[in-house]
Amino acid sequence: MQIVSNIALITINETLIVQLISFLLFLFIINRVMFRPLRKVISERNAYIEILQQEIADQQNELKKISIKIREREQKILREAHSIVIKQEDDGNLEAAEIIDATRHEIEALKDKTTKEINHRIMEVDNQLKNESDAIVLRIMEKILDRRLAA
Repeated sequence: MQIVSNIALITINETLIVQLISFLLFLFIINRVMFRPLRKVISERNAYIEILQQEIADQQNELKKISIKIREREQKILREAHSIVIKQEDDGNLEAAEIIDATRHEIEALKDKTTKEINHRIMEVDNQLKNESDAIVLRIMEKILDRRLAA
């Protein structure tokens, strides 16, 4: 056996093969124990994140659909409310016209009644004045003629 005395950083001998085998065995064990489970967890997490993103996208689409439906309902309700307001205004105008017409008829009736009452009173006063004037004329004529006249 020969003693090699060589000062070098790396010496190639049987320990290199043992170290190489130890390194490969370490890589195999660490791959089985650490890297595979870690990759599996990472892939599961990525799959879970993709599922969540898909659900988020689906929910956003659903939200858009619901928002559109709400806007459509709102527009429909606004149109209905507008038509109700117009109908109420028309009904109010019609009722106001009926009230005004009824009031006009009442005014006409009161006017006719008042006119008849005034004409009746004028006729009564006219008759009273005629009777009184006839009596006064008769007295004046009696005084002027100084005799009694037959009535």
